[in-house]
Amino acid sequence: MASDVVHAFFRRLGFAEHPSGLSTLYFTELWERFSYYGMRALLILFMVAPVEAGGLGFQTPNAGSIYGSYTMAVYLLAVPGGFIADRMLGAKRSVMAGGLTIAAGHYALAIPSLTTFYLGLILIALGTGLFKPNISALVGALYTRDDVRRDSGFSLFYMGINVGAFIAPIVTGFLAQSSTFKAWLAAAGFDPTLSWHWGFAAAGIGMTVAMILFARNMSRLNDPDPRPVALEQNFAREGLYIAIATIALLALALLSDVSGFRWLRWLFIAVPLAAVLYGSAQSNPDARRLAAVGIYFIAAMIFWAVFEQAGTTLSLFADQLTHNDFLGFSFPSAWYQSANPIFVILLTPVAAALWLKLGKNQPSSPAKFGLALVFLAASFLLMVPAASFAAEARVSPFWLIGLYFLFTIGELLLSPVGLSTMTRIAPAHMTGIVLGVWFLAAALGNKLAGDIGGAFTASDPDTLVFSFLAQAALVAVAAALMFGLVPIVKRLSEGDSDR
Repeated sequence: MASDVVHAFFRRLGFAEHPSGLSTLYFTELWERFSYYGMRALLILFMVAPVEAGGLGFQTPNAGSIYGSYTMAVYLLAVPGGFIADRMLGAKRSVMAGGLTIAAGHYALAIPSLTTFYLGLILIALGTGLFKPNISALVGALYTRDDVRRDSGFSLFYMGINVGAFIAPIVTGFLAQSSTFKAWLAAAGFDPTLSWHWGFAAAGIGMTVAMILFARNMSRLNDPDPRPVALEQNFAREGLYIAIATIALLALALLSDVSGFRWLRWLFIAVPLAAVLYGSAQSNPDARRLAAVGIYFIAAMIFWAVFEQAGTTLSLFADQLTHNDFLGFSFPSAWYQSANPIFVILLTPVAAALWLKLGKNQPSSPAKFGLALVFLAASFLLMVPAASFAAEARVSPFWLIGLYFLFTIGELLLSPVGLSTMTRIAPAHMTGIVLGVWFLAAALGNKLAGDIGGAFTASDPDTLVFSFLAQAALVAVAAALMFGLVPIVKRLSEGDSDR
């Protein structure tokens, strides 16, 4: 079986000590990420493409707002998704239900109409809310809380994410943008302007494969938390609170797009900061652990607000301001989306081996977060001269390749480490909910990334230069603060009190 091949691959790399269930989750996540990133690579390009070219013909600000709202919803719904798993379905059944819903969403996008476009986005967001936090919880359940293999295991799992993310834009970008494939469609009697929808259909096939693999091997996995009767008795009340909070957050984020209400975005920082201050003042160990979660939340939200412009600002920069050819070979602009995951694939074994080698001497989780922000700031600083040169002519693809290399290092220091840390410090019976909160940081970060990307303009390089510089400075300040908070975050993560 495919999972056995992956496990043999792990053994050859010297990771035989990892639980066998990791290979099942590795492959399932690989194909789910193929579906997500395959569609994401096309989304904003499809929305801004002219109607006569098969696109929706949206203006860039509108497309950026829709993109940000969709990607926000994908991660925002992880909060109720984690709750449903913790209190009702369990992680395994939640992953299965979510995956099937995602597949349905991609197939809806394959149908060329505005109605099925919005229906597809809604289905994918709902399905990912069930799928994403719970497959990560299943990985965490493979290890004890103090297992030194935990960060290494999550790094390997993260490599599976990025194998799928690497393959996806190449496949879907070829189907949607390649003149070669469009010529094949025309020769076969199909409308070549509908090539976008062939790319969306390929993403649906990837999700279907993921669910087949998971169904065949899910018996090898255990749900991370039992569901005590006392907790199940409070299901209706807690579920109502979470539903209200989720709807309120979604409404708040959408309202912040309206002129006169943009100040509401400051609440993205103010509310979690208030929660951190409240939790850190408590003597209850669980409250203090949740305060630590809040600090990681703020750092991650800032990180993703800049990082996730890969699907907005950087995608448009690649399409409109970059030479999309190398040694005489022209390629679709969507292929740049494969640069980040290929660097992850190449660097993940190095990172996983490094954490194993260092063992208890490796940097703490908050220190890794600080380093992640440093590399992200450096990557956007690199784009300042690139944006300036773009005023004269399209720039070399190596500017974007350099950016993706730097912020991939940052990603490896934050994302798999964050997943590992959330499953380690989550209070008992709250693993799914805490992972949902972790993905909420990505939700709000994605919303901000979409809004920033909506301001992209290829005709005003000075504005683009300022945008890259300002974002690099913001992330650098966040890095300095995170380094300063390292001892406090470590103490809170253990639930320790100064009292």
